[in-house]
Amino acid sequence: MKCFAEHRQALMRRLPDGLILLSGGIDLMRNRDTAYVFRQDSNFQYLSGVEESDCLLLLDPRRRKTVLFVPRIDNTHRVWLGYVPSPAEARTLFGVPKVQYSDELPKVLKAAKKGYRKAYADKPAIRRFGSALKGLSKASETLLDSLEELRAVKDAAEVAFIRKASDATCAAHRAAMAGALPGMREYEVQAIFEAECHKAGMRHLAFPTIAAAESNSAVLHYTKDDARLRPGDLFLLDSGAEYRGYAADVTRTFPVSATFTRRQRDVYSIVLEAHEACIQAARAGTTSIELQSLAIRKLTEGLKDIRLLRGDVDGLVETGAVRLFYPHGIGHLLGLDVHDGAGGRRRRIPNPKKVPIRFEARLEPGFVITIEPGLYFIEALLHDPENRRKHKGSVDFARAETFLGFGGVRIEDDVVVRPKGPPLDLTSVPKTIKDVEEVRRKALSRRPGRTR
Repeated sequence: MKCFAEHRQALMRRLPDGLILLSGGIDLMRNRDTAYVFRQDSNFQYLSGVEESDCLLLLDPRRRKTVLFVPRIDNTHRVWLGYVPSPAEARTLFGVPKVQYSDELPKVLKAAKKGYRKAYADKPAIRRFGSALKGLSKASETLLDSLEELRAVKDAAEVAFIRKASDATCAAHRAAMAGALPGMREYEVQAIFEAECHKAGMRHLAFPTIAAAESNSAVLHYTKDDARLRPGDLFLLDSGAEYRGYAADVTRTFPVSATFTRRQRDVYSIVLEAHEACIQAARAGTTSIELQSLAIRKLTEGLKDIRLLRGDVDGLVETGAVRLFYPHGIGHLLGLDVHDGAGGRRRRIPNPKKVPIRFEARLEPGFVITIEPGLYFIEALLHDPENRRKHKGSVDFARAETFLGFGGVRIEDDVVVRPKGPPLDLTSVPKTIKDVEEVRRKALSRRPGRTR
């Protein structure tokens, strides 16, 4: 619990001139009287480590006080939903010095706001307790930006949480790669992955699993997951477990058959080379824009080598022709959200060339980021009249047409930026062509009755 107390202290140092009030997540209804599985609000998790619903947190920087507020539970709740810790139990369980019931918060606020003119409160807390905050100016956006800034650099405890999520994720990926068979449905491979995560004690996934065969692997956030795996196709699995709220996010692409076809091998090799180059470049001081530019250049060179792009590489990079095959960024920050913000306003750096990237910042020690280049053959982009007009001299559209149905290739690892040298790669799932094919050959040889 020490890390959560340190997070609270850091936020109070950042915002010393106002009361800080955050609302935890609440149970959300899926339909009628059935709720979704509860998952805590990420900012609340960062400050408290509390995974119970309907709680609140009050921080008083001047008096250096922290109070956790928990719901008052009646016997009906206990009958249907079971045990909820009392305030006395919660103090020990969550390591918070003072715990009270939520219905006592207005009275506490009345006394606590004396001497303050400002309240750093999130919007749900303001909606619920706005009258008790009367007389204080509200600064929700400043609170959220401060939290985003603090959350960008992970401490040792947070890296350990991510590593545990990553270890379970990697084991599940290895199981899926070894268990996928021709004739299965996408959701059957998804089930292999998710079952392994649950066996490892991961109660939540970090995001809906992307399990995509054949042309579905060219849909970046595909979630239908019901197509059949066929010999000769590629299969893309983008998935991650979550531990104590902290996410892993790993993607592997492998052949449904025992080996890659020549065309699959060519595209996969281009992506893998870009992936490895960007991992080596993900060092403290490098910008996310530089990483994306490196990925764009490497992918452009590869596409030119297989005659999908033509012309000078510098010119091709300048025109952005590769964006027809690589329509996303090289990665994102990873933490309590799988797309973990952008590091706050203070870190934002200029991007005059508008290089497409999810976050614009200089890498710092403690950043955990994904490295995930990809190449895709997407009908919507290749058939778009404006794209054809703009890139008619750069893209061999006739040749690109022959790749429709190929799908896509993405390779994604999670890495921790270190003070010096290359990053720490948390991901241990086969990704070289040799290693992937070895897994697939063993997978198919153990099942002689299945189609190869």
